[in-house]
Amino acid sequence: MLKSDLEYDLPTDRIAQFPTDRRDQSRLLVFNRETDNITHHFFHELPFLLPPQLSILRNDVSVLKARLPGVRPTGGKVECLLLRPADPPETSWRCLLKPGGKTAKTRNFGIEGLYSAVIAESLPTGEYLVNFDLHKDSDLYALSDRIGSLPLPPYVRRPANKADEERYQTVYAKSKNRGAVAAPTAGLHFTPEILDCLQKDGHTIYDLTLSVGLGTFRPIETEMIEDHPMHSEQYFLPHLTKHILRDKSVKRLAIGTTCVRAIEHYLGKEDLHPTKSTQAEAKLFIRPPYSFLGVDHLLTNFHLPGSTLLCLVGAFLYPEEENGILRLKEVYSEAIARNYRFFSYGDAMLIL
Repeated sequence: MLKSDLEYDLPTDRIAQFPTDRRDQSRLLVFNRETDNITHHFFHELPFLLPPQLSILRNDVSVLKARLPGVRPTGGKVECLLLRPADPPETSWRCLLKPGGKTAKTRNFGIEGLYSAVIAESLPTGEYLVNFDLHKDSDLYALSDRIGSLPLPPYVRRPANKADEERYQTVYAKSKNRGAVAAPTAGLHFTPEILDCLQKDGHTIYDLTLSVGLGTFRPIETEMIEDHPMHSEQYFLPHLTKHILRDKSVKRLAIGTTCVRAIEHYLGKEDLHPTKSTQAEAKLFIRPPYSFLGVDHLLTNFHLPGSTLLCLVGAFLYPEEENGILRLKEVYSEAIARNYRFFSYGDAMLIL
């Protein structure tokens, strides 16, 4: 498959720059794979659209306020984007720096009285290994909470504001799982009321944690899709979640592509410790044709042209077939014609 097969025309005014006033006011396109039909709804209607007694898998990761301000010894400003801790101690992190070259030359940056940082290594990926010395805070999480800002996606062409601190997190995000630099955006539409309604209707909800990285925004750059080097993301599955994934008698709804990646990676490996939790790294490129092991229905947002997530959703539209991408682009064309809002703060799509 060629990279050009993943391209589609999207007017820039369809890219959502702000969330809806209420989470559940977003629109919901429903694609029924049995009938090949599309219907149009609002997200608050979700409980009335689902098949009965689903096991619902959601990603409870929390987005880190990962953009740290800093200053070089020369006085120039630095933006440090925390990506993930390196090897212990936890004061050593993989980061992106802006400007990278100038900062790497000085090797130091920080904010007087708060922290100082030394660039230990320039990595081939364009990232930097940075060692931090904290003057007041117990760890980088505490420092980022105090002085950092949320890393909104690059297509949201504005700085994060106070409202984003709530709206760019799911209502079920756990603060102890601050490991993402991007939100699992399919979950942004949920409200406590909808979650309560789902449980009262007989659905069960299970958590997993996948630390969404910047690779989720990385476009495919190789001419042949199969040659694209897939990024890896760390995930954690509690024992109860693993149990429901191994139960062949249930039907499962995955909330977002991050859940799909964790589920499919886990089920594709032998579990040597089925009664314990599992922590691993998913480096799984799902593209047509693909046979899904643990996902029966998918709730997702609308994804970027030329992206690996477009491949995943296309594969889910028609499992084990080659033509899912073509049909997905037809679905997207209808969504564009009907003024759906795209990407992280945009509308949602339910595939049954």
